[in-house]
Amino acid sequence: MKRHQTKQLFFSVLIFCALLFSASSLFAAPMLSIDDCIKCHALQPNEIETAGAAHKEQINCLDCHVGHRPVSPDNIPACAQCHEGTEHYALSNCMSCHNPHQPLNVVLEGELKAECLTCHVEQNAQLVANPSMHTEVSCNFCHADTHGNIPDCTACHEPHSAEMVQKDCAVCHAAHQPTVLEYPDTTQNLLCAACHDTAYDQLLATPTKHRSVGCVECHASKHKTVPQCADCHGMPHAAGIHAKFPQCGDCHNTAHDLNNLSK
Repeated sequence: MKRHQTKQLFFSVLIFCALLFSASSLFAAPMLSIDDCIKCHALQPNEIETAGAAHKEQINCLDCHVGHRPVSPDNIPACAQCHEGTEHYALSNCMSCHNPHQPLNVVLEGELKAECLTCHVEQNAQLVANPSMHTEVSCNFCHADTHGNIPDCTACHEPHSAEMVQKDCAVCHAAHQPTVLEYPDTTQNLLCAACHDTAYDQLLATPTKHRSVGCVECHASKHKTVPQCADCHGMPHAAGIHAKFPQCGDCHNTAHDLNNLSK
């Protein structure tokens, strides 16, 4: 081999060794701050800056990622390393919903129920105590795509009448116990009429004072509450009449149609 070729080979080997030494020093050298991380990892620090929650305020990259690959091949920690003490933190595969660099931007994929109910115990209690079709579906069937998403009832259900809008649904129905109807004393008759149209039409037609009474004044608080006439009217007739006709409806028909008196 000629002398200049030998010299060229020597310098090539020398440069290669220098590069190898520099590379190994880079991986072995400790990283001191986020400024070192961001040289290669621009996305993750930006995610933490914009949506890092407590991960932004209380920790830095090196608190989680001890060392760097390939020298430290297991430098992505388990969430349970810091998060523990509740049933939710005992779940596996945290990153199926959470990106640790923006942990509160929860993405819901697949059919999730057990995972959700580790936090939302009150909603689960309502679903179990009051079985309905809502009890059977996964949580993210309704609360789809992102955590905290609350859909309109009308996305699945037809409204009771053309006049009803989304806010009207919640007057009577709670989503996790939809068959338990409870309503405030400010509920408008028109909302009741969406289902009870016959009774509503009869009230509009009657010349009696019942026409001006709100549905919820008689059918108070809970659906299917039926009061006794005596609750408001006492015993207005002679005792003999009440003894002969113990049911007010024997003469007065229904509370919604008092003008149609029986003979």
